[in-house]
Parts: sequence; C-alpha cells; structure tokens
Amino acid sequence: MVRIFVCVKQAVDVSQLKVDSATRRVITLDAPKKISDFDKNALEEAIRVKEKLGGEVFSVTVGPEDAKTTLREALAMGADKAFLISDPIFENSDTLATSYILAEAIKKIGPFDLILCGEASIDSFSAQVGPRLADRLGIPLITYARKLDLEGDAVTAERSLEDCSQTMRAKTPALITVTKEINEPRIPSLMAIMKASKKEIVLWKAADANIASEKVGESGSAVQVLDILAPKMERKKIVIKGETPTESAEKLAKALVQEGVIGR
Repeated sequence: MVRIFVCVKQAVDVSQLKVDSATRRVITLDAPKKISDFDKNALEEAIRVKEKLGGEVFSVTVGPEDAKTTLREALAMGADKAFLISDPIFENSDTLATSYILAEAIKKIGPFDLILCGEASIDSFSAQVGPRLADRLGIPLITYARKLDLEGDAVTAERSLEDCSQTMRAKTPALITVTKEINEPRIPSLMAIMKASKKEIVLWKAADANIASEKVGESGSAVQVLDILAPKMERKKIVIKGETPTESAEKLAKALVQEGVIGR
C-alpha cells in the first residue's frame, strides 16, 4: 500500500489570454483557469500506481478558495483526498514561498512514499516548485520523468534530456516531476464527477499548517513580478518577386540567409 501526494496548481489557461494592444499588457483579470496540464499527467501516473499496487492518492494545492474546482477535477480523476491551503497572506508568493507552504502542509498530512509534480506549470513554467519542495523535505529528486516504476522501497524513472534519456533510481520517499510523455490523462466519467462533488475538500489556513507569515507572500519571496507584457511582434513586409518560381525561390533563400533565419 503506497501513499502518493500530487501537487496540483490552478493555472491560468494561457490559450485563452488576451493582450491589451495599446499597452501590450497581458489581461489576467477574469482569465479562465484550469488544472495545469502537466499536473494532470502527474495525477494520472499516481492513480495508475495506486491501481497497480494499492494505496491512497492525495492531491494538494495552494491557492484561492475557488481552486476547489481544480481539486474536484482531481477527485473525479481518482484522487482519494484533497487539501486546499488557502490564506490571503499567500498572495504574491513565488516558487520559494509556495514550496515552503506545500512542505509544511505535507508534513502535517503525514508520511508518504512519493510526491509527484508536473515538470512545470503551464502559466509561469519556472519548473522550480518540485525541486525546491524536495530540498525542503530533504528527499531524493528526479526531474522530467517520462516513465517510472515503483518497486519496494525504490523508484526507477526514465527521464528526458535534450539529446538523450537517462535512467535513475532512488529510495523512497522521493519526489518525481513528470513530462507529458509519461501518459495520457483519463477523462472522468459522469459517475466519477458526481461522486467527486460529494467528497470533502480539506481547507487549511496558514495557522492550521503552522505556516509562518514572514515566509510567504512578498516578504517570503525571492522574486517579485513587476509586470507581464506580451512581446512586440512586427512584420517586415518584404515581398519576394521573380520572373519564375525558381528565381523567386532563390531570392527567398538568399533573404532568409541574410536575416539569419537559416545557415549558409
């Protein structure tokens, strides 16, 4: 019987974001949110391990109270219990502060064999929460796993690197961050969704998990986001003309080389 914690995030749906054309500022207010895509892969993998070996899957998130929607989805997919750590003092917490909040909450929930996280969130894509959390808990870390196998007190993971793959083995408890290649997340059935709507979501404030106020929010963060701007994109509007298709192609190739788009 294994106990697996899955850290999930209610992330901004970046595909639905809009940009103010005058200021180039990204409009995040009232932007739709969803469970981060990579976190779904982590949750799916945890459920598959549970189905194979037995045990429990706990989903944990830090965020506002409306993040319960994200946890309902996690419960519908197959998580057994859900914990929402929410407090106004968490506002503007960066990955350093967020990893601290998660670490304190996990310590209170109890012992575990694995913690699974997505390789990064779809909105900030910093890929720092998982490694920071492992460091705070003092446990082994394997990142970018595209395959994993839990056997006894050890986990073996195949991880994706830029030009190769690497197989690593660590003793549990351990933390693994996963990529999208590891699986295809299931779509909850209507019955599973209905059952999830009746399950309890444990809500903790900072005091419930003994979280120190000076270690969260802006005061506990190492990074402060000043602004979010969309890159300015302008077309050069260069028209390539030639007497024949071959001549046009040659001129286009030369122009691409001059612009540095392709090598000589």
